[in-house]
Parts: sequence; C-alpha cells; structure tokens
Amino acid sequence: MDSDNSLSFIDSYLEQSEAVKRSLKTQRTQILDIVTELYGVAKKGGRIYTFGNGGSACDAMHLAEELVARYLRERPGIRAQHLIDSGTMTCWANDYSFDTIFQRQVETLATKDDAVVGFTTSGNSKNVIAAMEAANKLGAVTIALTGKTGGKAKSSAKHVLVVCSDKTSHIQEAHVAIVHIVCDLLEQWLFPDCR
Repeated sequence: MDSDNSLSFIDSYLEQSEAVKRSLKTQRTQILDIVTELYGVAKKGGRIYTFGNGGSACDAMHLAEELVARYLRERPGIRAQHLIDSGTMTCWANDYSFDTIFQRQVETLATKDDAVVGFTTSGNSKNVIAAMEAANKLGAVTIALTGKTGGKAKSSAKHVLVVCSDKTSHIQEAHVAIVHIVCDLLEQWLFPDCR
C-alpha cells in the first residue's frame, strides 16, 4: 500500500469530478429548459416517469423519490414514478426482451400529459432509447440525461443533456447534481410558500 500515490489518486479524482460538474455551467440553459418542461407537466397534474440501468437506475429512482417525498421543502408530493420495479422488469424480460422493459411500461402507463426522463451514461442503452421512442409516439415530454458523445439517445428525446466526460463515474456524479438542481427548482416554482 502506497499512501502517497493513493492520496494523489484521491486528489486527481476529485479534481476531475469537479471539472466535469463545473462544465455543466455551459449547459445551464438546457438544464433550465428541462426544469421548465417538468414544471409544466407537474403543474397540469401529469406524472414524471424515470428509468435507467445499473447506477443510472439508482439515479432515476433518486429523482422519483425526491419528487414524491421531498427534497428540501415541506410540501405536497410531486407525481413521479420510476420504472425500476423488479417484478415487472423481470416478468417482461423473461417472456419477451430486456430491450423493451421500459418501453412496455411507458406504453402502458404514460400519456401525452406526462414526461419521461431516461438516464444513460453512454447514450446507447437500447431499453432507454426504446422507451423514449414510445413516449415520443404518445406525445409525452422526453428528456435524456447522457454522457460521452450522447450516443443514439441524442436523437430520441426532445431534451438531451450530454455530460462532457468519458468516465462513467463522473457522468453519474454530474447526473446527481442535475437531479438536485431539478428538484430544488421544481420545489421553489411549484411551492413558493413552502419552507
């Protein structure tokens, strides 16, 4: 074990992570557009559906639970639901295909009054893209949070935010920052009198 090298690694990792998050400032207008769309959906009583794979599934669940429960303010819940139910996903994947686990749920649950938010660090998750395409057919608001080059998701959603990094962990850290910004602004806009 080399403590000096480990300390250097920690410093380097944190500096890289900070640089990726700082780069989001160049996309603040895109982030604001996403919040504005989600505000419109929530204001009309629509629902926000979220999904992703692996660590991105956790980010999708994080967004949904912060909206339903609370982020910082004591306020009513915001209608949101993640599509990461293990029973539904494994039932569909076993009988049909893992590539359509989110598509099936979007087709079944979502309407034109809703929004879907897909998380994919590569931008190429087949099941996320299939769900976006299904939501587009319904007329729902589609939002993709991606990384790297944005992948195929860039052309599958109305709003695409590409985190400028090739490192999955830094992309996910930036996605969490975006989730917190979205939750904070939605609470401020929807419930200005709540503290």
